[in-house]
Amino acid sequence: MTRTDRRTSHPTAADEIRLPSEPRATSLFVPGQTPRRRWLIVLLSVLGGFLLTVVWSAEFVDQTIGDNIANTMLGHDAKETPLSGVVAGVIFAFVSGVAGTFTACNVAAFGALAPLAGTSGGRLTRFLAPLRPLGWMAVGMIAVSAAYGAVVGLVGTSMPQFSTVPNTPGSLSPRSIQSMVVFGLIGLIMIYLGLAALRVLPDPFARISRRYPHAPLVFMGALIAGFLIGRPFALFRQMFRDAAESGNPLYGAAAFTLQSIGNIVIIAVLFLLMAWFAGSRLQSWFAARPSRLAATIAVAFLVAGAFTFLYWDVRLLARREIIPWYPTAPWS
Repeated sequence: MTRTDRRTSHPTAADEIRLPSEPRATSLFVPGQTPRRRWLIVLLSVLGGFLLTVVWSAEFVDQTIGDNIANTMLGHDAKETPLSGVVAGVIFAFVSGVAGTFTACNVAAFGALAPLAGTSGGRLTRFLAPLRPLGWMAVGMIAVSAAYGAVVGLVGTSMPQFSTVPNTPGSLSPRSIQSMVVFGLIGLIMIYLGLAALRVLPDPFARISRRYPHAPLVFMGALIAGFLIGRPFALFRQMFRDAAESGNPLYGAAAFTLQSIGNIVIIAVLFLLMAWFAGSRLQSWFAARPSRLAATIAVAFLVAGAFTFLYWDVRLLARREIIPWYPTAPWS
């Protein structure tokens, strides 16, 4: 009598085919599935950021748009009217922030948050849902803005941004050097976040997000507030010099905080309206193909990062005639 094979017809755990698990979200900016053609997205996004530097006209945005908004809100010429007193300075800080809303950096940074507007439920729920991420962003913005404003109130007259040295061909003024350093660093950070969203690089928020899931939003708010540290916008420089000459750190902190809040008011309203009118459709669009979420976040960060770095660290060198050439549109 032969011994029969006692193996069962059912496969054991060791015999089962293990399918690769779906990648899980590690933070708000690295949301699970990623698109297949990641490097094509990187290439097209960086190209888009580069093309934006070619056509972007700072004079049009700062003077035609920014100055007109500030003059309309204040009822007088914002550049020509001196700031008299703390109240006038605080009002000017908020108005100059609103006037400086439509910069490429600011608009693109909020593009990374667009997926957060995709919520379900009634219109009121869709309208209120984005208030939480905006609130966490405000935490980071206010912390950096208030701290920098206090420093300006204490030692601002000796800072590079206070310098009135004119920009001359073949050299960089202290203001330009500070702008290059700050915006160059912000641009590289955004590029890293875009690559992390596509899982090309590790998620820098993976560990901290386990305990503090809103940490990426706080960081994004701090990054947007960091624009103030390098910003050359004429109205901002006027506010900066007023806060520096006051010698009052409390006034500096209040003015810079209101400047940051004013800087995001219009885009925050647009963000809430998008959630109100298109939140459910946006959520359905992302749900139909989950990789779209990562692609949207990555594109926003990569375009913003490439534009910021190339515009402030490469095109600026060409405008100062330190490097021979950079392509620009006739109107820019």
